[in-house]
Amino acid sequence: MIYDTLFAMDSQFRLQPQMVDTWKVSDDKLSYEFTLRDGVNFHDGQPVRATDVVASLKRWGQRNVAYGQPLLAATAAIEPIDNSRFRIQLKTPFPVLEALATLTSRSPFIMPERLAKTDAYTQVKEAIGSGPFKFARDEWQPGHKVVYIRNPDYVPRQEPPSWATGGKVVKVDRVEWLYIPEAVTGMQALRAGEVDYWENVLHDYFPVLERDPNISTQSWDGLIGVVRFNFLHPPFDNIKMRQAVLAVVDQREYLNAIAGDPQNWHTCFSFYACNGTEPDEQGGEALSGPRDYEKATRLISEAGYKGERIVVLDAADIPQLHTEALITNDLLKRLGLNVELATSDWGTVVKRGEMREPVEQGGWSIMNSATASVDMLNPATNAWLHTGGVAGAVVGWPTDEKIETLRAAWFAATDDAKRHDVADQIQQRAFEFVPYIPIGQSIGRRAFRKNLSGVIDAPITFLWNIEKQE
Repeated sequence: MIYDTLFAMDSQFRLQPQMVDTWKVSDDKLSYEFTLRDGVNFHDGQPVRATDVVASLKRWGQRNVAYGQPLLAATAAIEPIDNSRFRIQLKTPFPVLEALATLTSRSPFIMPERLAKTDAYTQVKEAIGSGPFKFARDEWQPGHKVVYIRNPDYVPRQEPPSWATGGKVVKVDRVEWLYIPEAVTGMQALRAGEVDYWENVLHDYFPVLERDPNISTQSWDGLIGVVRFNFLHPPFDNIKMRQAVLAVVDQREYLNAIAGDPQNWHTCFSFYACNGTEPDEQGGEALSGPRDYEKATRLISEAGYKGERIVVLDAADIPQLHTEALITNDLLKRLGLNVELATSDWGTVVKRGEMREPVEQGGWSIMNSATASVDMLNPATNAWLHTGGVAGAVVGWPTDEKIETLRAAWFAATDDAKRHDVADQIQQRAFEFVPYIPIGQSIGRRAFRKNLSGVIDAPITFLWNIEKQE
């Protein structure tokens, strides 16, 4: 809403310039030079300079495990050339444009240098970007409402909008983003015209909205469910325990419970989004074949499981995650494991999930999550595939040198064919190592009143280009 990126990805997964006007790449693909487009200013009235870009990329690179940290590792220098031009000089080949265009969380947004110089692990206190909306801080009600107002000085690109690319033309004066935790209340507000747009419609309510003559609906690629292990403590620090759970997980069991009607979901026997750029299911027979409880029991015995308590985190206030946790809990009980379901709200799950202590000291063993399919396109954007331990992996903290060596080779690959081959090798190793278990893809739904036009059909909610008729 308020920030912009140098590049972005369109609906065909193609990389397009956004804040950048022109760029050139050296023949050896080790030097990238970029020129910013004219008329790009921050909300405080200052022009966007190359020094702002450099500082923003360096800060982002420290925190982003998908592309940022690997980019900094491959980089010799990120430096301004003059006010409108900057250079990225590499030590080894790297997919620079893909990194700058990523739609995954912690995108490489550009902010003023004075803010970008804030320590990467310290919160930035001012929300100042160069995007099509401004943040109305004085109207912010945490946990209830966020307000954005149109940026009258924003100069959109001339191309038509496609996902996060093209012209971000704002056609309304303000957007009020409301948090309504109770689904029935949200649906009633939409049908009564009290709100205009429901970002994430639960499957149970979608048929009602489809039949409403005043409501338009859209479907998007949705969320991929995840069963994540804690690798720091028994019993899932043992590979055979993880393989045992993999042997009995049935994606259809999860998806039927989460989304019901098969038109709301599809299996995906892959560590990548099946509708993305690395859709192959090589090695996926570990998930697609018959469930093997005899094999699982044997693996548990070989692992030397001694009845250690297993804590499954359960976010009761998020229906999909709550359902996932219940099924996981039941699955582990069927394997004869000593399971405890720790039910709380999502905020508590997140806080406890960051704990690295054993379960006896308040830690955990398994948590369930769900990630947008656009965040699981390849070995970079799929953070659940990162196996760099406490320093280089997300919650759960797996460590596997084989996957990390292959990921480095994927980043260094100089053409799509090589990158695709390495991605396949990563997947095959992942089905052996089991950093997590993908439990299928549920289709996402959104709904909005028919007096809105220009709603962009994308896996992320974009609120430019929308026009409202009273």
